[in-house]
Formats: sequence, structure tokens, C-alpha cells
Amino acid sequence: MAAPDVLEKHDPRVLRLKAVLLAVWALVSFGTLFFARDLQFAVGAWQFGYWVAAQGALIAFIAIVAIYAWAMARLAPEDSIADEEGDG
Repeated sequence: MAAPDVLEKHDPRVLRLKAVLLAVWALVSFGTLFFARDLQFAVGAWQFGYWVAAQGALIAFIAIVAIYAWAMARLAPEDSIADEEGDG
């Protein structure tokens, strides 16, 4: 079993990735809502800005999850090799 101080250390690349994706998520969530009110025509019973905010934010969130999964899969082999060497 690993020492407690080793478990508390985080890879700076992963922390940077999380910070960037969180900033993108906040920008998409709040930026879209801020600028969507300028779209003043209706689609059905709702304003077009509602549709842009609702669907655009959902698509952006799915893209963020996909990017995170792809990036972590690229970083995971490096971590698993270190774990296998330590187990043997």
C-alpha cells in the first residue's frame, strides 16, 4: 500500500486539464446565457436564446467530458506502468 503522502500528490498535468475544462465550462454556461438574450426571435413558444443556451450548453458539456476522457486515457498508461513496476 502506498504511503499517505504519495496519495495526496496530484499530477500537475491533470490539475491543469481540470482547471482549463472548468474554465471552458463556466465560459460556455455563463457566456452563452449572457449573449443569448440578444437573440430576440421565437422558435415555437420559447425565445431562440433559450434554445441556444439549452442545447449549446449540453453539446459543450458532452464535448468537455469527451475531451477529459480522451486526455485521461493518454495519461493513464504512464500511471499504470509506474504502478505495475511498484507492485512486482
